[in-house]
Amino acid sequence: MTASGARPQAQARAVRLGPRSVAALALVSATGAAGFAWPLFAGPGSQVSAHAQDAPWLFAGLLVLLVAVVAATISESGLGPKAVAMLGVLAATGAALRPIGAGTAGIEPMFFLMVLSGRVLGPGFGYVLGSVTMFASALLTGGVGPWMPFQMLAMGWFTMGAGLLPGPDRLRGRAELLMLAGYGFLAAFAYGTVMNLAGWPFMSALASNIAFDPHAALPANLARFVAYCLATSLGWDLGRAVVTVVLTLTVGTTLLKALRRATRRAAFESPVTFDTP
Repeated sequence: MTASGARPQAQARAVRLGPRSVAALALVSATGAAGFAWPLFAGPGSQVSAHAQDAPWLFAGLLVLLVAVVAATISESGLGPKAVAMLGVLAATGAALRPIGAGTAGIEPMFFLMVLSGRVLGPGFGYVLGSVTMFASALLTGGVGPWMPFQMLAMGWFTMGAGLLPGPDRLRGRAELLMLAGYGFLAAFAYGTVMNLAGWPFMSALASNIAFDPHAALPANLARFVAYCLATSLGWDLGRAVVTVVLTLTVGTTLLKALRRATRRAAFESPVTFDTP
């Protein structure tokens, strides 16, 4: 309830997910989960483990096609010109923010923007925004490689998750900011963990006792992976989480108001009509 006692209006969505879009998202998410987690579940004698250095490339190629299919499906279900314009502005802003923290542990303000954008514009728009932003930032920073499709998928999940949080028509103000800050904190660690899974198989088992070993059983590889995360990315993930929380709590209110104002003015869900001459 607002201060005047009126119930806030439900937030308009830039993209409404239809059955085909949901099915496409479920397919790419399941395939992506397999692409991330296969080192933990492939048996020591499996053909996948026998090609530990090749498997990430194969999954990366498959994910590129699937992400394109999802984007096309969501676009077909209602990504109009106004939503495309909003997508372009936010993706360009996110791509420009990412290099700010390049080389500095965890200073990645792009994640804060993705959380608030997904919250306001919904899960469908959020998934496309996260994927497109990561693709654009990879081109901008030269970070193109087999890890890029995994980054696109993980960021799509990250931003989509913010759009799936309890609706803004029921939760506003300080409580909403605290919820978004908490989500950003946990999701920042989740993003780092799944991205570790994408890069972990590239390490040679002979180079380190925390590298993926295709001949080891699940418990041994799981222990290696936990040690790998603690040794290589814990500080970076913590920095990303803290920066996301601080930015959300300090400037989140202003940005949420700006995004909601822009969404109302865009009137994504209003039908286009033509006056009779």
